Amino acid sequence: MSLPTFKDPNTNLMLMQSSWSSQLNPVLGNPITNPTLLANVALKTGTNVINHKLGTTPIGWFITDLNAPVMVYRSAAFNPLTLTLTASGACIISLAVF
Repeated sequence: MSLPTFKDPNTNLMLMQSSWSSQLNPVLGNPITNPTLLANVALKTGTNVINHKLGTTPIGWFITDLNAPVMVYRSAAFNPLTLTLTASGACIISLAVF
């Protein structure tokens, strides 16, 4: 994703658009700025395999909500279809995958 620019006879506007694009495009292009949010995922104690719905191999994930005092970690390599998480206890999480 990148910021579009529009042709205009106003030179100052064109310079501002160019400046904004050069600053914002790296931010917009960062995968973490557009994650897939998975809400209310029930995890059992042990290994859990979750369909991450990205359509590509993820590069990271983070928990956005957790309803119990448990440890959750990735326990298998990233792959294009699923995310394998291991939980130290039963819980419900919401997570962002990017």
